[in-house]
Amino acid sequence: MKQQQHTELAGGLQPSTSMFSQPKAVWAVAFACVISFMGLGLVDPILPAISEQLHASKSQVSLLFTSYNLVTGVAMLITGIVSSRFGVKWTLMLGMLITIIFASLGGLSDTIGQIVGFRAGWGLGNALFIATALSAIVNFSTSGTAKAIILYEAALGLGISVGPLLGGELGSISWRGPFFGVSVLMLIGFIFILFVLPATPKPKKKSTIADPFKALGYPALLTLAIVAFLYNFGFFTLMAYSPYVMHIDIHKLGYVFFGWGIMLAFTSVVVAPRIQRRISLVKSISWMLSLFALDLVVMAVGTMYHSTPTIVVAVIVAGIFLGINNTLITTAVMQAAPVERATASAAYSFVRFLGGALSPWLAGKLSEDWSTADSPFLFGALMVLVGVVVLIVRRGHLSHITEGGH
Repeated sequence: MKQQQHTELAGGLQPSTSMFSQPKAVWAVAFACVISFMGLGLVDPILPAISEQLHASKSQVSLLFTSYNLVTGVAMLITGIVSSRFGVKWTLMLGMLITIIFASLGGLSDTIGQIVGFRAGWGLGNALFIATALSAIVNFSTSGTAKAIILYEAALGLGISVGPLLGGELGSISWRGPFFGVSVLMLIGFIFILFVLPATPKPKKKSTIADPFKALGYPALLTLAIVAFLYNFGFFTLMAYSPYVMHIDIHKLGYVFFGWGIMLAFTSVVVAPRIQRRISLVKSISWMLSLFALDLVVMAVGTMYHSTPTIVVAVIVAGIFLGINNTLITTAVMQAAPVERATASAAYSFVRFLGGALSPWLAGKLSEDWSTADSPFLFGALMVLVGVVVLIVRRGHLSHITEGGH
């Protein structure tokens, strides 16, 4: 039995059940995930508008991402405690309720400081939701871990792609529109989870705040977390900084990030599984991150020469590399350590979201203090490449994941 489990973790054994043949509970959570991840990209097109109308600098506006990601990361440490005491369903609903409240308060704000503060509360709701949602989909799924994660990534990609499109439309009316849009969408998801998701038994073992730190004691999980921490510098530089250098209106920004999200969704669902079957984990992630770093350099060149088409194309193309990488690394995280999946997800997310907290603010400061608009992209590319180096140097710790059929 132990050997069979090991083989499945390594990727050599996959159930024949289709990814789309899932219990109702899986579709309920996936639907809520789409709505939740719409909230991430919904505010992206309005960043320049917030900066202009509230007279805030780029680094100040970037704190919307910093406060959100910082609280999300730290709150990951308590998601296991909450879910082990309240159960999956009520933890998901609590996270969604918190998001509804703080997104609404953000829309009612009058200063950048208020928005940053309310985005922090939004991050708490986000942490409770996403850590529980991933483990819920994997646990409820009847098609195996890998296919369940692809479904999760599909929901993520669909939400991220549609979010900016809707954000561009609502943002053209008012920068407050996307905040209220998130509240309404999350309310729909809240009602859906309430009536569709069955109540689940609470775990027999109660989690503690020490569990995620203990999980990071496993070298494989720590390696993947460090790599994600570093590549998030590139990811959130793209998300938080590129809207300023494209110099296009809110509608067009929405379309650009819609294209980016479509690429991310398509490659995470269609391309990533094929790469998983043909190329080892370390090689595939290394290639994707290296290509993403190169893409960030192209964005820097486009910024240097004020070429909006270059930046637009590079942003959309980045979705290809990020979609593949997200599926590969998330699948690996679920298999990296002999701990509960929720605990592994929380530990990994705690580390990676710290990178997402630092990078948006740092990108804004680099462009302001160095007076070079391309410097954030170059720094992001450098950090992504450092992540590749870490992955290659520590590849021995991932052998139990990469072996088996490659």
